[in-house]
Amino acid sequence: MYLKGVGEYRSKLLAKIGVHTVLDLMELFPRTYLSRNVNPSLAELQVGENVALTAEISWVDARPSTTGKKILHVGVNDKALGIECVWFRYPPSYLKIFKPGSTIWISGTLSSFNGQLQINHPEFEILDKEIDEHDFWKNKLLLPVYPLTEGLTQTMMRKLVYSCFEQYASYIEEVLPDFLLQKYGFAPRRVALQIMHFTEKREVADKTRRRFAYEEFFFSQILWARHKIYHSQNSYGIKFDNKKKLTTELKNKLSFKLTSAQKRVIREIFADMCSPRQMSRLIQGDVGSGKTIVTIFAMLLAVENGYQATLMAPTEILAEQHYQNFQKLLDGMGIKIILLKGGSYKGKTEQKKQIADGSAQIILGTHALIQKDVDFAKLGFVAVDEQHRFGVEQRAMLAKGNSHPDLLYISATPIPRSLAMTVYGDLQVSQIDEMPPNRKAVITYYRSERKLDTVFADVERELRNGRQAYFVCPLVEESEKLALLDAQRLYTHLKDKIYPSYSIELLHGRMSAKEKDAIMQRFKAGEIKILVTTTVIEVGVDVANASVMVIEHAERFGLAQLHQLRGRVGRGADQAYCFLIGHHPLSAMARERLNIMTRSTDGFVIAEKDLELRGPGEFFGYEQSGLPQFRFANLIADQSILNLARKDAFEIINKDFQMIKPEHEKLRIIYLSKYKQKESLILY
Repeated sequence: MYLKGVGEYRSKLLAKIGVHTVLDLMELFPRTYLSRNVNPSLAELQVGENVALTAEISWVDARPSTTGKKILHVGVNDKALGIECVWFRYPPSYLKIFKPGSTIWISGTLSSFNGQLQINHPEFEILDKEIDEHDFWKNKLLLPVYPLTEGLTQTMMRKLVYSCFEQYASYIEEVLPDFLLQKYGFAPRRVALQIMHFTEKREVADKTRRRFAYEEFFFSQILWARHKIYHSQNSYGIKFDNKKKLTTELKNKLSFKLTSAQKRVIREIFADMCSPRQMSRLIQGDVGSGKTIVTIFAMLLAVENGYQATLMAPTEILAEQHYQNFQKLLDGMGIKIILLKGGSYKGKTEQKKQIADGSAQIILGTHALIQKDVDFAKLGFVAVDEQHRFGVEQRAMLAKGNSHPDLLYISATPIPRSLAMTVYGDLQVSQIDEMPPNRKAVITYYRSERKLDTVFADVERELRNGRQAYFVCPLVEESEKLALLDAQRLYTHLKDKIYPSYSIELLHGRMSAKEKDAIMQRFKAGEIKILVTTTVIEVGVDVANASVMVIEHAERFGLAQLHQLRGRVGRGADQAYCFLIGHHPLSAMARERLNIMTRSTDGFVIAEKDLELRGPGEFFGYEQSGLPQFRFANLIADQSILNLARKDAFEIINKDFQMIKPEHEKLRIIYLSKYKQKESLILY
């Protein structure tokens, strides 16, 4: 469809924010709304908050700093109080845009400097500039604020949205059945979409958004309702026999006792594996809770029944670590274990032959396991470690074996029930909610960047005692857009100025797998005392002698990620420490996250809080390929809507699996257009 004002260049810009069609633009809801009236009172605002307000420009001043570089200061007020807006970098046009007496909308994190409230580099819009007499938005008191990319402006987006509805509103189709619209009193989709863009009242938009949240939840729950019925009625797996040969041999070999939580989860897995149904179970457990040993017991059950078992890990470092642990634990038991890696290397062809002829019984690897030329002779069990790092298609490629192998998904990121119910359908969930008795909780401290000297001294004390340390940064190289301390600069600073007598190395994601592996092996061997790294070490790396973790710019990380990083230390019997370094200014949300980390080491508590603070969109930080991506729904705020949508969806599918009844005809057409491809990934 042609849209006035959108040519080839602008269509590319729109594509960057996920707009590819007219309907995409209609469904690109404002992320907030701005009022032309001065609001709220500046006295109501709190330092650390992300604020959005309309005020009047009082004064404009561009003055040089001590380095000679000009800094732009713009004062705004609400007739009672003032805020200073500061730009350390700005285009020359800003000096013409900002005029005293103009009305301005600003948005950003409120901070305080020398007693003066200020916002650094706020988002802004001048509201009383000259407007075309015929502009629809001219007299609107409430204006939508859209997500943008460089090259798009709010004025441009508003014109495009208006033009879009003017041309194509009559083409909008309803997607919900009439009986559901009537049941909940939802506005028709055509009306509801226009309310979201053109409303004069925020509360009306908030109420209308619930209709779209329900719609998203409803269709995703139709998918999982069909998944549940299909797997309970149509999908058969392998009925294993608990022979207790290899599993008992391993139990007698262990130098430690399994926790009661580990024993319970093993019983749950074995019950699934010994039933005729295909197992589809998720193990959740905190870092260090012993998920790997539980997985080995399950793999041995498959092996003693004459089947192969495989475990897919997200990185070669983690796959290698698993391989070493498996060899140590299963030494002398006569089991052929191989590690299949990516790329070309000596012996890989022979490994593939052993997988194909069945002589390889336990196969560990990364994405290499799902290459087209890897054929399993008799695959009976599949484990996917840190499974949220893989897309659904990748997981399904291993799961779709001819014999319907049992599936075990493993996650060290505890997933709140509400998220698991929506993202993973009706997986059975096992929780290892007990830590080994000798494991000491990591002591966590928050320190501002001004206290770095004391942190360096604390780290040196651990180094003198023979321990090792991690320093983690969010970026590899210095960025113009984000003024973050990068790993490269920190590595140089620590090596030259702070710890010149200790061996230090830099590890980051841009290195080849071979380089990363070599550095990690040296760190594990104790040859490297300090590892400066990006989040490449977030998952699974196990170095028992590492006792201290320093996370730079900790305010930039989510709770789940901070918890994963903290889990890299405290792997041995010694007390471990984690220092979270925060950089000014901290938002209220960032401060809350860091406080939670210092108070709790319980991954389940942290996961719930992370979902609550950041929402599901950022919970994992990885694309869940093939799964519903919620644009309108919030899994915390919309729990009640999710429950309604789930109940309605399951009622419909339980009565009419194929949706062939007349009242479901429209529903079937819409559902298949949205979910046919996604459904093919999970109905196997």
